[in-house]
Amino acid sequence: MLEFKNVSFKYDIDEEPMMTNLSFTVNDGEFVSVIGASGCGKSTLFRLINGLEKPQGGEIYVDGKLITEQKNYSSFMPQKDMLFPWRTIEKNVCIPMEIMRVPKDEQEKRCTEVLNQVGLIDYRKKYPKDLSGGMKQRVAFARTLVAGANMLLLDEPFSALDYLTRVDMQEWLLKQWQNSGKTVIFITHDVEEAVFLSKRIFVIQDKPFSSMESVEVPMDYPRKREALKRPEVADLKEMLISKLRRRYTYEK
Repeated sequence: MLEFKNVSFKYDIDEEPMMTNLSFTVNDGEFVSVIGASGCGKSTLFRLINGLEKPQGGEIYVDGKLITEQKNYSSFMPQKDMLFPWRTIEKNVCIPMEIMRVPKDEQEKRCTEVLNQVGLIDYRKKYPKDLSGGMKQRVAFARTLVAGANMLLLDEPFSALDYLTRVDMQEWLLKQWQNSGKTVIFITHDVEEAVFLSKRIFVIQDKPFSSMESVEVPMDYPRKREALKRPEVADLKEMLISKLRRRYTYEK
């Protein structure tokens, strides 16, 4: 689904590059997470994938084609829900389709389908102020889905939620992913969240970085939270925390 080939990137204001000759792949239908210290380049990866930034070297492919030759190949969900308070839930969900000039009857059809999918069809005429934090994130996810891309880029979408709501949303997201078959790339600072959700975890340890360590998660799908207590899973979590802690200690 996604391939970086020797990608190098540097922001104009920085003295050092963010990444050099980075190569990695993400398989079709895979759920992978990216973890690393703040400022290591996680969100920059998404900006490169979306074409918001252009690499100084290397190439990025989606489905075997250069991203510079494609449109609408990925959908992005940021940390904040970014819902417009003056628009109803259904009107917020329809924004990507409006931008793509999808006919209104098709917008209504797809909006109804996705709101049913995320369990919010009864709230279609309400406004963001009427919804809880978790419900707003489900609306934001619905808006991401209607864009129609097979690859979803989720940038810490649950970081602002309280612990119990975040746990519920993690379990809900796994069900949505399994039902959709889409490829998900998920950025998080929460190691346990990455372990619970992902098939693989990419770890960024250096800056600039030329590689990301790929760690397989020893759990099958569907998953239950009890599996996080298994010795091999607990050991994996501690190993990942140790890697991030070494990076943090180095920066300090």
